[in-house]
Amino acid sequence: MNQIRVIAIIAIALGVAGLAYGGFTYIKDTHETQIGPIELTVKDQRTVNVPIWAGVGAIVIGVGLLLAPPKK
Repeated sequence: MNQIRVIAIIAIALGVAGLAYGGFTYIKDTHETQIGPIELTVKDQRTVNVPIWAGVGAIVIGVGLLLAPPKK
């Protein structure tokens, strides 16, 4: 399989995942402090929403790359 086909399959998979889940959440450490033997950590949970147009666009681009004739 050539690189273009692999990129196309990855783009389609990411587009489908973006449409299925709608976003993802991650945790970021924002503050850490230590007062004597006590350690305090503040963790901030953030959510990133994936727009519908981005998921559909990734699928369209992936399908276009799969259907494009190979270069010689």
